[in-house]
Amino acid sequence: MNDMMNVGGRLVSLSEPQVMGILNVTPDSFYAGSRQQTEQEIAERANQIILEGGAMIDIGGYSTRPGGQEVSEAEEMARLRLGLSVVRRELPTCILSVDTFRPDVARMAVEEYGADIINDVSEGHAAMFRMVANLRVPYILMSQQPSVREMLLSFAEKVQQLRDFGAKDVILDPGFGFGKTLEQNYQVMSELDKLRVMELPLLVGVSRKSMIYKFFGYTPVEALNGTTALNTIALMKGASILRVHDVREAVECCKIVGLLNHQ
Repeated sequence: MNDMMNVGGRLVSLSEPQVMGILNVTPDSFYAGSRQQTEQEIAERANQIILEGGAMIDIGGYSTRPGGQEVSEAEEMARLRLGLSVVRRELPTCILSVDTFRPDVARMAVEEYGADIINDVSEGHAAMFRMVANLRVPYILMSQQPSVREMLLSFAEKVQQLRDFGAKDVILDPGFGFGKTLEQNYQVMSELDKLRVMELPLLVGVSRKSMIYKFFGYTPVEALNGTTALNTIALMKGASILRVHDVREAVECCKIVGLLNHQ
C-alpha cells in the first residue's frame, strides 16, 4: 500500500496511524461538545487537538447529522472562513482538512486558506472529482453503501474516475453512520480489513456516533468508551486515520496498537 500522502508539497507518512481531530464551526453538530463558534473557542479547540497529539484538524461548517438544518453555500463558506482564518493564524503549518461536499467551497478553502485535504461525505461526484484533481489536494472518498461488497464495487468505480481526472492521493472512508443500519455498521467494522485490497489508506470515523450510543441506549456524551473500543478494532484491521472528537484517547489507541504491531 502507498502510505505516503502529498500534503501541500510535504510528504506525510501514514505508515503509523494518525489522528484527525474534529473542529465543527456549526451550531447543530450531533455532539454538542464539538461545536465551536467564537474565535476563542475555535483557537482553543485547534490548539487542544495538536497538544493532545493530533496530526490533522478537520473543519466542518455543515452538520451532516440526521435531521440537520440545510445550510446555504454562502453560510457554509462564511463559517469556514472564520474557522480557517483562526486556525491558520494559530497553527500556520498544521494539516487542515475541510469537511465539505461542495466543489466551490473546496476551492475557496484551498485557494484562500491553503486547506490541505478535502473530506467529502457525499460519496463523490464528477464535479468534485474534477475540482480536487485541479486543486491537487488529497481527497477523502466516503461510501454510504451498506456492505463491504457493495462498498468495494463503488470505490473501484469512483477511484478510477478520480484517477481519470488526475487525482493522486485518495483516502477511503467506509462511512460509518451513513446509509447503514446499526447492524450493518458493525458488519462493516468486522470486515474492515477487506477494504485493504484497494491498497489505499483507510479513514475511520466512529467517534461518539449512534452505532455506539443507540446500541447501549444512551447519548453521545456517554459514548467515549465505546468509541475507544471501536477505534482500537479499526486500527487492528488496518485503519490509517482516526477521525475523532477525543484526540488524546485516540492517540493512546494508536500508540498501544503500534506497540503490539511491532512485537
